[in-house]
Amino acid sequence: METLVERMRKAPPPRCKMFIECFHGEVMRIARDATAFDHRQSPFNLLILGGWELAADDAENIAWTRETWQQVQPYATQSVYVNYLNEAVDEGSDRIESAYGAEKFARLAALKAKYDPGNLFRMNQNVRPS
Repeated sequence: METLVERMRKAPPPRCKMFIECFHGEVMRIARDATAFDHRQSPFNLLILGGWELAADDAENIAWTRETWQQVQPYATQSVYVNYLNEAVDEGSDRIESAYGAEKFARLAALKAKYDPGNLFRMNQNVRPS
C-alpha cells in the first residue's frame, strides 16, 4: 500500500490514477474452475491508468505508468483481467491465456472450435478456435 500511495503522490496531473478492485464475497466462494473467470484466488485487482491530453506530456505520463507497474509487479500474480486487455492491440495468445489460466483457456478454445470454428465472434481479445 505504501508503494501505491507514493506512486500517486508522483502522478502527473490531472488524469493518472489507480483503481483497486476488491474480489471478495461470492467471487471468492465460487470454485475457481466453475467459470472462465480465473481471479478467485486474488483478493484485489489493480488497474493503473495514465491519461493526458497533450502530446508534450507523453514522456512524463508514459514513464509514470511504466515505473508504477515496475514497482508493483513484485506483488502481482502475473495474470491479467481480460476486460483490461488492450482492444486496439493484438495482445497475443499468451497474454490472453494468462487472463483465464491454461486449463480454462484450452477449454474455451475447444468450445470456440465447436461452436464458432469460423471465428465469427472475434472482435474482442479473441480466444481462437483450437
